[in-house]
Amino acid sequence: MSEQGRRGTKQRMLDSAVLLLRERGAAGVTVDAVLAHSGAPRGSVYHHFPGGRNEMVLGAVRQAGDYIAAMVSESAAEGDVQQMVERLVAFWKRALTKTGYRAGCPVAAMAMDSREVIPDAGELVREIFSRWQASLAEALSANGFDAPRAQRLATVVVSVIEGAIILCRAHRDLGPLDDVLVEIAPLLERRD
Repeated sequence: MSEQGRRGTKQRMLDSAVLLLRERGAAGVTVDAVLAHSGAPRGSVYHHFPGGRNEMVLGAVRQAGDYIAAMVSESAAEGDVQQMVERLVAFWKRALTKTGYRAGCPVAAMAMDSREVIPDAGELVREIFSRWQASLAEALSANGFDAPRAQRLATVVVSVIEGAIILCRAHRDLGPLDDVLVEIAPLLERRD
């Protein structure tokens, strides 16, 4: 198989693991479920993920974390913190409606699942959330907030969006994300 074909199989497996993690949590990401969803042959699991299921799940969480981090960084570079939050909310609204409210944040799913099963999960989840918060804090600082307040507001933004995603799934309604936009806007106004 060509290098491109192998990379394609690995990526399909990671994408499948992300989706399963978003919908079922870490416990629902089994080798069999990933193979069934991705259509990858059984032998490809240990070829691409010598560490087995745990390596695959951690790779999926890392990929999802990197995706959101890139979205935050790109938006932060534009300098408008409110617009950054609006983009995050729009992303989650699309994801929730596209999946019929079945899929939430894979990083949050990993944070809530039993990490004793995947020992390195706790460290990875902390690192991802810290990156998201650091990018937000940097954008807030660039918008005139002093460093301590920027850090606190970054924590608030991540917390309210993650909490709103959970509420949206529970109620099968996007209202909680709309509420976040309305109520957080005054907190994020530029401070020059």
